Amino acid sequence: MSFTEHPEFPAALALAEQLADVARRIVLTHFRAPLTVERKLDGTPVTVADRDIETHMRRMIRAAFPGHAVRGEEFAAEGSGEFTWVLDPIDGTKSFVSGYPLFGSLIALQQGERAVLGVVEAPVVGERWIGADGRGTLFNGRPAKTSECRSLDEAVLYTTTPDCFDEAERPRFEALSARTALRRFGGDCYLYGMLASGFCDLVVESHL
Repeated sequence: MSFTEHPEFPAALALAEQLADVARRIVLTHFRAPLTVERKLDGTPVTVADRDIETHMRRMIRAAFPGHAVRGEEFAAEGSGEFTWVLDPIDGTKSFVSGYPLFGSLIALQQGERAVLGVVEAPVVGERWIGADGRGTLFNGRPAKTSECRSLDEAVLYTTTPDCFDEAERPRFEALSARTALRRFGGDCYLYGMLASGFCDLVVESHL
């Protein structure tokens, strides 16, 4: 049975949309505004916006589905059970704090180890992709379709930054991208929405 046939699907889908709405509202409050940036133990940046979004999301999930577990980027995992919500309040915090608009919020629901619902929310540009097991992905409410490109020399390739490739990987990335029609940089999770909608043909990353 696909998740779209599960009795919890309508409520889970509605909640995923509400979580994305909250992320959009909070991000737009802080974007390109004075903001204190802290560093986590792994050296990556975090802001009050990251934590505020995840706090709101967790509260909404507990209210709607008290039996569901939650794993997030900023706080410890909570609960256990058949379903787990996985949250990254701001994927691309470096872009967010530098005023670059192509970052997003990520929301997923797992049933066991299988992802059954996912959202890529790009708040600044007002774009949203929603995918669910058992139905096609929607981009701002309309069906998304991947590219029909089948030739590497005609392909558009994206990566967030070449800095993600280590010394051994960089030559392989350069060799691959040199064979494509076009390569561009920047975008974090936004690139995967672009891929789902056929605006690019390859997204190549490492160490995610």
